[in-house]
Amino acid sequence: MVKVKVDTLELNMYIDGQWTKSSNGGMRSVINPATGEEIAQAPEGTVEDAKKAIQAAREAFDTGVWSEVPAIERAAFLLKVADKIDERAEELARLETIDNGKPLREAEGDIADAAACFRYYAGIVTKPDGETYHVTDPMQAMVVREPVGVCGLIVPWNFPLLMSVWKLAPALAAGNTVVFKPSEVTPITPTKLFEIFEEVGLPKGVANMVMGAGDVVGDAITESPDVDMISFTGGTKTGKHIMKKAADTMKKVSLELGGKSPNIIFADADFEVAVDFALFGIYCGSGQVCSAGSRILVEESIYDRFVDRFVERAKQIKVGAGLAEGTEMGPLVSQQHLEKVLSYIEIGKEEGARVICGGNRITANGYDKGYFVEPTAFVDVNQNMRIVQEEIFGPVAVIQKFSTEEEAIQLANGTKYGLAGAVFSNDGAKALRIIKKLRSGITWINSYHPTYNEAPWGGYKESGIGRSLGTHGFDEFQEIKQININLQVEPVQWFEK
Repeated sequence: MVKVKVDTLELNMYIDGQWTKSSNGGMRSVINPATGEEIAQAPEGTVEDAKKAIQAAREAFDTGVWSEVPAIERAAFLLKVADKIDERAEELARLETIDNGKPLREAEGDIADAAACFRYYAGIVTKPDGETYHVTDPMQAMVVREPVGVCGLIVPWNFPLLMSVWKLAPALAAGNTVVFKPSEVTPITPTKLFEIFEEVGLPKGVANMVMGAGDVVGDAITESPDVDMISFTGGTKTGKHIMKKAADTMKKVSLELGGKSPNIIFADADFEVAVDFALFGIYCGSGQVCSAGSRILVEESIYDRFVDRFVERAKQIKVGAGLAEGTEMGPLVSQQHLEKVLSYIEIGKEEGARVICGGNRITANGYDKGYFVEPTAFVDVNQNMRIVQEEIFGPVAVIQKFSTEEEAIQLANGTKYGLAGAVFSNDGAKALRIIKKLRSGITWINSYHPTYNEAPWGGYKESGIGRSLGTHGFDEFQEIKQININLQVEPVQWFEK
């Protein structure tokens, strides 16, 4: 195992243009999941800290220091941010890897995507919007789009920088001010992003960052009447909690939540391509991806052959520290999450499913301090098992068998989630026919996982509300206003004089 010594970083929150500690002095250790070593100390934010950030964002929005800036100037800020991300790409990728655990090549892709996302929304905000419509009265009628106001943005730990950017870029492009809460587990690269905000001269109060626990800082943001919108990415249970908390103030809510996504493989698919993408679909990111293809549905006639080849390939995956050369799959993000994933593996065994590869924590070769789990797969499963129905969020696949299109669709749609899904087949008509019947918001044919800034990202059912990315992701951070201009100004004469 590669030993990488990193000086412990001391992080701060960013409120009203100032770097600050927690109001009560509380701190939290940030751990490298590959080594179990402390790599940073982060403030443990309080309700008071959240209120200060909200007040700063409210004042900044109400005074128009950002919302009234011409769109082309806001776009210029975003382009500067993108350039700075590119300049610091090597540093950011390395920090992302030691903070989250993902292999360096994955982190490098995330950083490049983050810069591209800022550039995309810098382009969107300068394009024509609004509309006019014809009415029966002598009236000029139109629709305009305006920023929502103060947006509370809460992001998860699996893509620390990229998930931050998916929310911050469109929110800022639209003219909103923000109160942002990174995951308390992975706050390092979001902090570096706020350093970039300061460096490019973003006006104070426009972007505020408060660290801390979800049930403290997150709840304070969600409950505040001075916050106009909550955008959250994370687990469905937490998403439901946020919906309830936001209801009292009737906030606009955007939620990108959990998934248990099906990857449907027909016998007429290119076999090796299907196996390759099945592995990528579940083991990329150590399975800690909301859209992971964790349920692999295989047509009966090729099922045994597929399972054998899948296991052969899965056992060859190089698990290791993200900075180690040749690593293909990194550790899980934390001790707590490691325990959760291992508990689900035990649940699967107790339910009667059979482990065909993996199933264990990796402790050999110096990995005993890290949070490594073998690429794992179950067979002999049924639709009612918890490992089939519940999101594990780790490198754990279940491989199911189907014999007809109808059965494949029934199995695929047979959970409470509806985030993603894929079909592998060389019959284009059949593949599209199946895709159109999937109750999922993100789908692929003969591929898995490609994500584009231009395309809407979100799910059906308990996988969330609203969409990120694309023009739809921009719309989430805007309000729609109708304006009616009377072209024949005279008394209405509704009431007698």
